[in-house]
Amino acid sequence: MPFVPHTDKDVREMLAAIGAPSIEALFDEIPASLRIQGLDGIPSGMSEMEIGRLMSERARQDGRPLAFLGAGAYEHHIPAAVWAITTRGEFYSAYTPYQAEASQGTLQVIYEYQSMIASLTGMQVSNASLYDGGSAVAEAALMAVRAHRRSKSLRVLVPTTVHPNYRKVAVSTAGNQGLRFEELAYERASGRIDAAALQRFDGEDITAMVIQQPNFFGVLEDVDQLTDWAHARGLFVIAVVNPTSLAILKPPGQWGAKGADIVVGEGQPLGVPLSSGGPYFGFLTTRMEYVRSMPGRIVGRTVDLEGRPGFTLTLQAREQHIRRGKATSNICTNQGLLMTAATIYLSLLGPVGLARVAEASHQRTQELVAAATRVKGVRPAFDGPRFHEAVLLLERPVAGVLRELESQGILGGYDLSGDYPELGHALLVCATETKTTADLERFASALGEAIRKSARAA
Repeated sequence: MPFVPHTDKDVREMLAAIGAPSIEALFDEIPASLRIQGLDGIPSGMSEMEIGRLMSERARQDGRPLAFLGAGAYEHHIPAAVWAITTRGEFYSAYTPYQAEASQGTLQVIYEYQSMIASLTGMQVSNASLYDGGSAVAEAALMAVRAHRRSKSLRVLVPTTVHPNYRKVAVSTAGNQGLRFEELAYERASGRIDAAALQRFDGEDITAMVIQQPNFFGVLEDVDQLTDWAHARGLFVIAVVNPTSLAILKPPGQWGAKGADIVVGEGQPLGVPLSSGGPYFGFLTTRMEYVRSMPGRIVGRTVDLEGRPGFTLTLQAREQHIRRGKATSNICTNQGLLMTAATIYLSLLGPVGLARVAEASHQRTQELVAAATRVKGVRPAFDGPRFHEAVLLLERPVAGVLRELESQGILGGYDLSGDYPELGHALLVCATETKTTADLERFASALGEAIRKSARAA
């Protein structure tokens, strides 16, 4: 709320109405030993004018760099209408729709969201969204264990081409519940999962396999072959996808002969600004046969006693709200505001508009790689097909090159040396529909100068 209109008199009257002597008395259940008397380093209160000036100065310090950084969060154009509608009070202040008759608007938005995400992924049912892409992967692994009752191993194969943060979140979330995440290597030449590395699992009890498409390197995996391999050996397939790419790539529901079993991903590309890392939202879809193993809730369309259409919470495990130990999942809510923005974004763009975004992003990345590899000391890391990210190999350490690019107002990409040291001086770059030819040429020129400066300083 941008303005709180309560006067001292209003506050006194409200306290009197509820029988409380003071605001402090509302917190008397908190033991004195747990209360803090002040916050070190926090300045005293400022006026509205002073706060406005401070925020403007801080924003100028951040600047507006030209960004070629992706790695799971992407800069797309967001039509002005998306957040003009999303931040209306009806959406902005709405929370969990427990009381259906008073929450028809919120329920309908969730229903429309579920319909769009299920269609986009080629699956039969979607939940009402999750926290983010990483937690969605963890929830999918836990769901696979619940749904795949013939498997008793709690073993999940996770290629190293899956986003490093997603792998860490999965281990942190589900590792303490007995799940074992076993890594799969990738082929150095192509950047794809090494099919030969799968053979050692033949005949073993494996619960599920995670396949990211496109993978963390931006490379496209052979999802049909991998899905069929997994299903032939009794594994569930968990697909991790970029939703924008699904406008032009085969949906996971059509991978191989049977399609993926569970599909998850990060929804940030669908109308959610980067916002210094969040908040974002995750999505999860599956087949109808596994719906009761799915975390979260589902909104359905129904009719009332007079035959009028309406919306309600069709499926939700009440244990999620009242008995934590017996819950299907402790994901008890969803990222409603971000999900609303995604629903409006998809409604405005439609299938054709989303395909244009995907095609433009792919084309810009192809042009980016072509421009960058004309620079001496830069070459592509992999020879396989890609979507809108690519790995470049530099002749100089990436960290120094990125610092020089930043001094020129460019966020040059993601340094892969920490997560993939075997690649050497590897840089993950990204381009979307927001980049122009002039932007790409500026990046290539600045990259060449940064490499030359790094060489002279060595």
